[in-house]
Amino acid sequence: MADQPRKPPKQPQTTSKRQWSLSDFDVGKPLGKGRFGRVYLAREIKSKYIVALKVIFKEQIEKHGLQHQLRREMEIQTALRHPNVLRLHGWFHDNERIFLILEYAHGGELYRQLRKLGHLTETQAATYIASLTEALLYCHDKHVIHRDIKPENLLLDHEGRLKIADFGWSVQSRSKRHTMCGTLDYLAPEMVERKAHDYAVDNWTLGILCYEFLYGVPPFEAESQMDTFERIKKIDLAFPSTSDVSAEAKDLISRLLVKDSSKRLSLEKIMGHPWIVKNANSMGICSN
Repeated sequence: MADQPRKPPKQPQTTSKRQWSLSDFDVGKPLGKGRFGRVYLAREIKSKYIVALKVIFKEQIEKHGLQHQLRREMEIQTALRHPNVLRLHGWFHDNERIFLILEYAHGGELYRQLRKLGHLTETQAATYIASLTEALLYCHDKHVIHRDIKPENLLLDHEGRLKIADFGWSVQSRSKRHTMCGTLDYLAPEMVERKAHDYAVDNWTLGILCYEFLYGVPPFEAESQMDTFERIKKIDLAFPSTSDVSAEAKDLISRLLVKDSSKRLSLEKIMGHPWIVKNANSMGICSN
């Protein structure tokens, strides 16, 4: 089947009255494989709209006791409407599988681009951080904490615009949480120390990502899990002297990677930080 058109046709109907089934789609090539299923390129037959169809096996979800987590992820992502959040159009199921109808991100994972390039330019990095910050401002206003932002969970559309995907560890809450979740290199100190956490864990992750975008590796990466934990708890942050990363970028990272979560730079102040103002592309698009 043909790839994503430059200007896709109208989106498929996504009202709650619509009852989807597999017969509504032409299913094409596989796009990726996850722990509990696969993602395929697909076209909704009636509208000709290109989507990503995520197929999840019920047996695996039940085996790992993730029914509640998956339902929460689906409910949260369906309700979010932001240009930098991957859209979940709807879902359906049969006896063995659950199908998620997702916005198709033509550019794939940002992780792949980062590995290919080694690191990003300051313009690229600032543009992605600004896009992420805008999306998190929206999510936090809806009382949604993502809790697992990392390059593998960031996708790029056909224009290079960043999209937050995979809300598997997200939660909608006005109170502090206690579940330790996320990915090792991106965990905030309060999670490592198993203390209560709030929205500020996402702010911390922005600092981690900003560092990784500019230097190619997460700042607290170590040979073992315990060593990484210790570096995070001590905020053992060092900037390689061999790099020509600007002082303004380092300042932003240092203001985000703060142990006291209440003293981390707010999302609003990130948007006004000199490095973002100077470097971020206002259209939110980076050329590869």
